[in-house]
Amino acid sequence: MNILFASSEVAPFIKTGGLADVAGSLPQALAKLGHDVRVILPLYEKVGQEWREQMNYLQNFNVHLAWRTPYCGIFELRRDGVTYYFVDNEYYFKRWDVYGHYDDAERYAFFSRAVIETPGHLGFHPDVIHCNDWQTALVPIYLLDERQRVPELMGTRSVYTIHNIEYQGRYGRDLLEDLFGLPGSYFHERMLSYYGDVNLMKGAIYAADYVTTVSPTYANELRYPFYAHGLDGVIADNAHKLRGILNGIDDARYDPGHDQGLSKTFTARQMAGKKVCKATLQQMAGLTEDADAPVIACVSRLVSHKGFDLVTEAIDEIMSTGAQMVVLGTGEWRYEEAFRNAAWRYPGRFSAQIMYSDAFSTAIYSGADLFLMPSVAEPCGLSQMIAMRYGTLPIVRETGGLKDSVRPWNQFTGEGTGFTFTNIDKGDMMWVVRQAVELYHSDPKAWKTLQKNAMTTDFSWARSAGDYEEVYGWALGQ
Repeated sequence: MNILFASSEVAPFIKTGGLADVAGSLPQALAKLGHDVRVILPLYEKVGQEWREQMNYLQNFNVHLAWRTPYCGIFELRRDGVTYYFVDNEYYFKRWDVYGHYDDAERYAFFSRAVIETPGHLGFHPDVIHCNDWQTALVPIYLLDERQRVPELMGTRSVYTIHNIEYQGRYGRDLLEDLFGLPGSYFHERMLSYYGDVNLMKGAIYAADYVTTVSPTYANELRYPFYAHGLDGVIADNAHKLRGILNGIDDARYDPGHDQGLSKTFTARQMAGKKVCKATLQQMAGLTEDADAPVIACVSRLVSHKGFDLVTEAIDEIMSTGAQMVVLGTGEWRYEEAFRNAAWRYPGRFSAQIMYSDAFSTAIYSGADLFLMPSVAEPCGLSQMIAMRYGTLPIVRETGGLKDSVRPWNQFTGEGTGFTFTNIDKGDMMWVVRQAVELYHSDPKAWKTLQKNAMTTDFSWARSAGDYEEVYGWALGQ
């Protein structure tokens, strides 16, 4: 089938979060299944020159955005069996930051119109347009009318994926006609109306033929107000077309047996290289080189919903286990300061790396023993999968994709791939932290079994791509 995949960011061209990883890997996996997959994304200022040199200019046209007719240029790049279309408009996208601008509503309304109008200009008939998060939420809505008028969109169906329901694209009612170019008839309870405002994600959930989330547990959690951020009623109303599909990771990129960024490669059968990687991590992080001290790591945005209230409250208790700890990331000032203070109080045992670094994150994934991820909410999460791929055992709260991807250690059978706890509670978290540290010291054989289980778990996109293929078929009535 012909698939047009629309995303506001796509790795390796532009990335700010996990959406880019999904948009970079899933289309390639779908292409390997024999589909014609084309990805469309904005041509941001930050898209590197090395990619621009590989692009071919196709054409330009003016999109129809309410009373505006802004320029839209289309550049093409082909890579790994996938065709990528880059939408060019320097007024909207020649900016230093990807998101966070005063006119983001207009920028992504323009992009959504470009997604809808590009097939007609290129003579491409997509069977399915797969949209992602609020930035492309207008696409399924525009498609309701456009597939009646544009020959290339006749019969086209839409699939909409919620990566994080917290960010919904909520704007004032006055933007409906003037900015989004939609008639007032779209402003009702089963479309865009939301407490007097326009809610783009809500509209996409109603307009799309199928809706997916990035893990089965997250799909179930969205029925509850705690997780749904006000859209639990909308989710319930559309439960018949909702499915949770666990994200995958690029198992070729995250391969400790061939990763050139490691100081020494290793595999599930030959783990000696991980000890070298641990020593490298301790050197990089300023930790005392001690092979016997388990290293607990966090790589994350330092924000409350990632569970860092629990972590900062438990620093002294974590240190009392004899473990070392390294935190990599940036975020809210209170967490950054708490970790800097911990590094000052526990020299050689606690490392606060308040920054983002690909090289440092690779060193952590490969060299740490435990990966702490006590999220309050986690739609899917990729870090725990990457950590497991490198034999670093996760400690996670049982929510969203963390619950779906980490099997808790069973001390009686030896089964499992990590350590889990249920409640948003420091005591519960510390129980499993102590359990993990104790196992590390007391039973090396069981520890190695857990590492092997984790490293050999299949998180490839081949599994998830098959599930998405099935959803596309449902949307098309197959």
